[in-house]
Amino acid sequence: MHVMQYEITLPAHYDMEIIRKRVATKGHLLDGFPGLGLKAYLMRERADGSPVNQYAPLYLWATPEGMNSFLRGPGFQGIVNDFGRPVVQHWTGLAYEEGPAAAAVPRSATRRRIRIPEDEPPAFAVEKALAAHRQLAHANGVVAAAVAIDPRHWELLYFALWAQDAPGASGDLFQVLHLSAPHRAELSRGQQW
Repeated sequence: MHVMQYEITLPAHYDMEIIRKRVATKGHLLDGFPGLGLKAYLMRERADGSPVNQYAPLYLWATPEGMNSFLRGPGFQGIVNDFGRPVVQHWTGLAYEEGPAAAAVPRSATRRRIRIPEDEPPAFAVEKALAAHRQLAHANGVVAAAVAIDPRHWELLYFALWAQDAPGASGDLFQVLHLSAPHRAELSRGQQW
Protein backbone atom coordinates (compact mmCIF):
# COMPACT_ATOMS: atom_id res chain seq x y z
CA MET A 1 0.00 0.00 0.00
CA HIS A 2 1.16 3.50 -0.86
CA VAL A 3 -0.29 6.56 0.86
CA MET A 4 -0.34 9.85 -1.02
CA GLN A 5 -1.60 13.32 -0.18
CA TYR A 6 -1.33 16.82 -1.53
CA GLU A 7 -2.54 19.93 0.23
CA ILE A 8 -3.97 22.98 -1.46
CA THR A 9 -4.01 25.77 1.10
CA LEU A 10 -6.42 28.51 0.11
CA PRO A 11 -6.77 32.16 1.17
CA ALA A 12 -8.46 32.91 4.49
CA HIS A 13 -11.56 34.36 2.80
CA TYR A 14 -11.78 31.76 0.01
CA ASP A 15 -15.32 30.54 -0.65
CA MET A 16 -14.99 26.87 0.31
CA GLU A 17 -18.30 26.20 -1.44
CA ILE A 18 -16.19 26.16 -4.64
CA ILE A 19 -14.36 23.09 -3.33
CA ARG A 20 -17.62 21.42 -2.29
CA LYS A 21 -19.04 21.95 -5.79
CA ARG A 22 -15.83 20.71 -7.40
CA VAL A 23 -15.99 17.46 -5.43
CA ALA A 24 -19.76 17.09 -6.00
CA THR A 25 -19.31 17.34 -9.77
CA LYS A 26 -15.97 15.53 -10.22
CA GLY A 27 -15.53 13.22 -7.21
CA HIS A 28 -17.31 10.31 -8.84
CA LEU A 29 -14.74 10.24 -11.66
CA LEU A 30 -12.38 8.12 -9.53
CA ASP A 31 -15.06 5.74 -8.24
CA GLY A 32 -13.71 3.08 -10.63
CA PHE A 33 -10.06 4.11 -10.99
CA PRO A 34 -7.70 1.12 -11.45
CA GLY A 35 -5.35 0.50 -8.53
CA LEU A 36 -7.04 2.99 -6.20
CA GLY A 37 -7.82 1.48 -2.82
CA LEU A 38 -9.54 4.62 -1.63
CA LYS A 39 -9.48 8.38 -2.03
CA ALA A 40 -10.89 10.53 0.73
CA TYR A 41 -11.79 13.98 -0.56
CA LEU A 42 -10.78 15.98 2.50
CA MET A 43 -11.39 19.60 3.35
CA ARG A 44 -10.89 21.75 6.42
CA GLU A 45 -11.87 25.36 6.87
CA ARG A 46 -11.20 28.26 9.15
CA ALA A 47 -14.93 28.68 9.81
CA ASP A 48 -14.80 25.34 11.67
CA GLY A 49 -11.72 26.24 13.74
CA SER A 50 -9.01 25.03 11.38
CA PRO A 51 -5.92 27.24 11.14
CA VAL A 52 -6.30 27.19 7.32
CA ASN A 53 -8.75 26.70 4.49
CA GLN A 54 -7.47 23.60 2.75
CA TYR A 55 -8.40 20.97 0.20
CA ALA A 56 -6.22 17.93 0.96
CA PRO A 57 -7.31 14.65 -0.66
CA LEU A 58 -5.65 11.53 0.72
CA TYR A 59 -5.18 8.33 -1.28
CA LEU A 60 -4.46 4.74 -0.29
CA TRP A 61 -3.18 2.98 -3.40
CA ALA A 62 -3.54 -0.76 -3.80
CA THR A 63 -0.94 -0.69 -6.60
CA PRO A 64 1.92 1.66 -7.49
CA GLU A 65 0.81 1.47 -11.13
CA GLY A 66 -2.50 3.07 -10.17
CA MET A 67 -0.74 5.91 -8.37
CA ASN A 68 1.60 6.50 -11.31
CA SER A 69 -1.29 6.44 -13.77
CA PHE A 70 -3.18 9.04 -11.74
CA LEU A 71 -0.20 11.39 -11.45
CA ARG A 72 0.33 11.40 -15.22
CA GLY A 73 -3.37 11.56 -16.06
CA PRO A 74 -6.02 14.21 -16.64
CA GLY A 75 -7.38 14.19 -13.07
CA PHE A 76 -4.16 15.36 -11.49
CA GLN A 77 -3.51 17.71 -14.42
CA GLY A 78 -6.84 19.35 -13.60
CA ILE A 79 -5.54 20.12 -10.11
CA VAL A 80 -2.33 21.52 -11.61
CA ASN A 81 -4.29 23.65 -14.09
CA ASP A 82 -6.61 25.09 -11.42
CA PHE A 83 -4.30 25.47 -8.41
CA GLY A 84 -0.72 25.03 -9.59
CA ARG A 85 1.41 21.91 -9.12
CA PRO A 86 1.26 20.83 -5.47
CA VAL A 87 3.91 18.93 -3.59
CA VAL A 88 2.76 15.31 -3.53
CA GLN A 89 3.66 13.73 -0.21
CA HIS A 90 3.86 9.95 -0.08
CA TRP A 91 4.47 7.29 2.49
CA THR A 92 4.99 3.53 2.46
CA GLY A 93 2.17 1.66 4.15
CA LEU A 94 2.89 -0.03 7.46
CA ALA A 95 -0.63 -1.28 8.25
CA TYR A 96 -4.26 -0.92 7.21
CA GLU A 97 -7.40 -2.04 9.02
CA GLU A 98 -11.13 -1.76 8.57
CA GLY A 99 -12.72 -0.37 11.72
CA PRO A 100 -15.86 -1.25 13.69
CA ALA A 101 -17.89 1.17 11.50
CA ALA A 102 -16.46 -0.15 8.20
CA ALA A 103 -19.88 -0.24 6.51
CA ALA A 104 -20.64 3.43 7.28
CA VAL A 105 -20.05 6.39 4.99
CA PRO A 106 -17.26 8.45 6.59
CA ARG A 107 -18.08 12.00 7.68
CA SER A 108 -14.70 13.06 9.06
CA ALA A 109 -11.05 12.11 8.97
CA THR A 110 -8.03 12.62 11.17
CA ARG A 111 -4.41 12.84 10.15
CA ARG A 112 -1.48 12.93 12.54
CA ARG A 113 2.13 13.27 11.40
CA ILE A 114 4.97 12.55 13.80
CA ARG A 115 8.70 12.88 13.20
CA ILE A 116 10.80 10.01 14.49
CA PRO A 117 13.53 11.47 16.73
CA GLU A 118 17.06 11.00 15.41
CA ASP A 119 18.09 9.05 18.49
CA GLU A 120 15.19 6.57 18.23
CA PRO A 121 15.83 3.36 16.23
CA PRO A 122 13.41 3.25 13.29
CA ALA A 123 12.34 -0.33 14.02
CA PHE A 124 11.40 0.61 17.59
CA ALA A 125 9.45 3.67 16.39
CA VAL A 126 7.56 1.56 13.87
CA GLU A 127 6.65 -1.08 16.45
CA LYS A 128 5.23 1.66 18.70
CA ALA A 129 3.37 3.11 15.70
CA LEU A 130 1.86 -0.26 14.85
CA ALA A 131 0.62 -0.70 18.42
CA ALA A 132 -0.94 2.79 18.38
CA HIS A 133 -2.50 2.02 14.98
CA ARG A 134 -4.15 -1.17 16.26
CA GLN A 135 -5.71 0.80 19.10
CA LEU A 136 -6.92 3.53 16.73
CA ALA A 137 -8.33 1.05 14.20
CA HIS A 138 -10.53 -0.55 16.85
CA ALA A 139 -11.96 2.70 18.27
CA ASN A 140 -15.71 3.15 18.10
CA GLY A 141 -16.76 5.00 14.97
CA VAL A 142 -13.67 4.21 12.90
CA VAL A 143 -14.47 3.27 9.31
CA ALA A 144 -10.85 2.52 8.33
CA ALA A 145 -7.36 3.39 9.55
CA ALA A 146 -3.84 3.32 8.17
CA VAL A 147 -0.35 4.03 9.39
CA ALA A 148 2.56 4.72 7.06
CA ILE A 149 6.16 5.93 7.06
CA ASP A 150 8.20 8.35 4.99
CA PRO A 151 11.80 7.09 5.41
CA ARG A 152 13.22 10.14 3.63
CA HIS A 153 12.07 12.44 6.44
CA TRP A 154 11.54 9.71 9.04
CA GLU A 155 7.94 10.71 9.54
CA LEU A 156 5.01 8.55 10.61
CA LEU A 157 1.50 9.22 9.34
CA TYR A 158 -1.65 8.05 11.12
CA PHE A 159 -4.88 8.35 9.15
CA ALA A 160 -8.43 7.41 10.13
CA LEU A 161 -11.85 7.78 8.57
CA TRP A 162 -14.72 8.25 11.04
CA ALA A 163 -18.46 7.62 10.73
CA GLN A 164 -19.10 10.78 12.76
CA ASP A 165 -17.11 13.77 13.93
CA ALA A 166 -13.90 12.34 15.35
CA PRO A 167 -14.43 12.23 19.12
CA GLY A 168 -11.45 13.93 20.76
CA ALA A 169 -9.01 12.56 18.21
CA SER A 170 -5.58 14.14 18.01
CA GLY A 171 -4.14 15.59 14.83
CA ASP A 172 -5.65 17.51 11.95
CA LEU A 173 -9.42 17.15 11.52
CA PHE A 174 -11.02 17.13 8.07
CA GLN A 175 -14.50 16.86 6.61
CA VAL A 176 -14.91 13.99 4.15
CA LEU A 177 -16.73 15.36 1.10
CA HIS A 178 -16.71 12.09 -0.86
CA LEU A 179 -15.06 8.68 -0.74
CA SER A 180 -13.98 6.84 -3.87
CA ALA A 181 -13.08 3.28 -2.94
CA PRO A 182 -13.01 1.09 -6.06
CA HIS A 183 -10.36 -1.34 -4.78
CA ARG A 184 -10.72 -0.93 -1.02
CA ALA A 185 -11.15 -4.68 -0.65
CA GLU A 186 -7.72 -5.16 -2.25
CA LEU A 187 -5.85 -3.09 0.33
CA SER A 188 -3.72 -5.50 2.32
CA ARG A 189 -5.06 -5.81 5.86
CA GLY A 190 -2.84 -5.90 8.91
CA GLN A 191 0.83 -5.23 9.35
CA GLN A 192 2.96 -4.73 6.24
CA TRP A 193 6.27 -3.95 7.96
